[in-house]
This record gives sequence, C-alpha cells and structure tokens, in this order.
Amino acid sequence: MGRRTEGKQQFVETTKMGLRARLFLSHIIVMVVGLMTLFTIGKISSPRFFALYLQQFEVGELTVSQVKPKLVRSFEDAWNQGSFWSIAVGASTAGALSYWVTKRIVQPLIQMEEITKKFAAGHLEERVPANDIPEVDQLAASFNRMAASLEDVEQRRRELVGDLTHELRTPLTVLKGYLEGLADGAIEPSADVFQRLSKETTRMQRLVNDVQELSKMEAGYLPIKARSIDLYSLLSSIVQRFADQLAEDSPQMLLDFPSSSPLVLADPERVEQILVNLIGNALRYTSSGSVTVKAEVNLDKLWISVIDTGQGIAADDLPHVFERFWRADRSRDRNSGGTGIGLAICRRLVELQGGRIEVKSQLGVGSTFRFSLPLAPKRSISSRDTGGNRERSEI
Repeated sequence: MGRRTEGKQQFVETTKMGLRARLFLSHIIVMVVGLMTLFTIGKISSPRFFALYLQQFEVGELTVSQVKPKLVRSFEDAWNQGSFWSIAVGASTAGALSYWVTKRIVQPLIQMEEITKKFAAGHLEERVPANDIPEVDQLAASFNRMAASLEDVEQRRRELVGDLTHELRTPLTVLKGYLEGLADGAIEPSADVFQRLSKETTRMQRLVNDVQELSKMEAGYLPIKARSIDLYSLLSSIVQRFADQLAEDSPQMLLDFPSSSPLVLADPERVEQILVNLIGNALRYTSSGSVTVKAEVNLDKLWISVIDTGQGIAADDLPHVFERFWRADRSRDRNSGGTGIGLAICRRLVELQGGRIEVKSQLGVGSTFRFSLPLAPKRSISSRDTGGNRERSEI
C-alpha cells in the first residue's frame, strides 16, 4: 500500500507542468484549433464556392464545364500550398510570440522564488525589480513592501536583543561580584549587601517586564480598551498620588485643567501608565520648582502636557529621547533605577490610542512632554463649578 501511494505521488509530480509550460501549451492549443478550423472550412467550402462562381461565366453557348474539373483541381492545389505556408508561417510566428509572452510573465515569478530562498537564508536586503506588466509590477511592489517590513522587524529584533544584553550586563556583573565575594569570604554578609543585591535583582525584573510589554506593543498583542472618559478625575487622582509621596523640599505638583472639557476616546489604564512614566521622569530630574500637568483642547485633540522646571535636555539629544534604552545621563539614570524604556513605552501607548507625543526642552530651564488623545464622537461637555475659565490647583 505504501509503495502504491509513493508511486502515485511520483507519477503526479512527474505529470505536473510548470506555469511556463501551461501558458505556452494553452497558446499553442488556441493557435492549432484556429488554424484547423480555418483549414477545414476552407477545404470544404472553397471548391464549392469556386464552382458556383464559375457557373456565372456560362453565357449563351459559352460553357466552362469542359475545363471546370481542371480549374477546380488547380484551385485546390493553390489552396493547399497557400494553406501550408500560412500554417507554417503562422505557427512559427505564434509560437515565437507565445514563448516571448510566457517568458515575460514567468520570469518575475522565478525571480520572486529565488528571492524568497535568499530571504530564508538571511539575505533580507533583496528586492524584486520593477516590471513592464502592470499586474506583475503591482505584485512585485507588494512583495517589496512585505520584504521591507520583514527587514525592519528583523532589524528591530536585533537592536532589542543587543540593547537588552547590554542593559542586563551591568546588574549581572554586580550580582556576580557580590556573590563571589560572599562565597569566598571577601565580603562580610550584612543587611546593606543584601539590600544592594535585592536592588539589582529588582532592576533586572523591572527591565525584563518593560521589555516584554514593549515587545507586545510593537507586535500588536497589547489590547487597547478605548472608551469615552472624562480625564479630570483621572488626572487629579494621579497628581494627588504623587504629591502625597513628595517631601517638603520637593517640587510642587500642579494641575491645570479646563473647567469645561470634552470627553476623550482613550483607555484610562494606559493613559495612567503614560502619565506615571512622564511625571516620574519629571520629578527625577527636577530638584526644585514645580511639575505641572496641563490639559488643553486643540481642534479634534485633547493635549496633556507634563511641564517641569528641571535640568532640561540638550537640543542634540531631543530626537533620541523616545528611543529604547537611550539616556542623556546614563550614570545618573542607572543610579536612580531607570530602565531607559519608559519613554519608548509611552510613545507606543499614545500611538496605539491614535495620538502623538512630543517633547520640548531647554537646558537649565526645564522640559515639556505632551501627548494628544482623540475626542470622543459625542463631544459632551463636563462642567465644573470652579469660578473661572480654568481650574488650577496646587497639591
């Protein structure tokens, strides 16, 4: 039974024809049917029509009956010769044209097959060249877009693996040094040593969690549950939470929110995650002054800004602040426990909700991070009795 199945599969594989052969064979069949039809109809009907035309020359005593058989045979000979050369020339021309057209159609497909093999071997820079046939050119353009997307995904994967390896190396080195010192007695066990080990372990755990969440966002696996919400209660709650944790000499937390504001279409949990990251960064680099959370409406967007009076960011560093693992001051940020992924997560969360995030900063003056959220379809107005056009509170 197994041999019979294998033999059947081999027979099917041997009898399969490629696209080039099928296209060429279909052209040949059409050409042969057309020529045979022309030859058959001409062979049957032409002598009869010729005989009828000869009878028209019989006028009075003039008759062509004596020479009619010879004329018909001569016509048949001439017709056979003409048909032979017509079929020969027509078949040669049609065959050559069919082969050329088939080759033009099949060649890009063969190139795509070769490029997919190169893709499988890791050569992601290969592309399909443009083609004169519109449909084939559209297929090539779609293939190239897919190839560029795959190349971009692979590049981001390599960057992520490289960045993650670099970031994990430092805490692992610290842990290894302390553990080796504890093992050989060079370091005495103490509460301070164990606290440092716990701190490095916590930082690695936070780094892994952030990378996992960012990977889900970039892969599109992070669900966004957007709904119509009033941001005032959410913002005031977040600002109050940070204010309760600040010392007396810490910067002030301020909330600047319109007294009448439209609802926004957003996921409240993700908005809270964005604000916690932005406010946390602002407080980390602001030793005195204030950190203000401000909301304002601009056209069909509600913009939320986090404004601080901290140390600011250099102009050359601004284009890189939302990149993964980027730090303007690496040594300081590592000591404070940052992973370098928070702003990248913020950008992706804002984009998933249909918004945009921006940053403006000046050294020694402060920074402003702001992001937009789309307004809800029903632009309901939430009114608050604040006694003014704007509500500004110091917490």
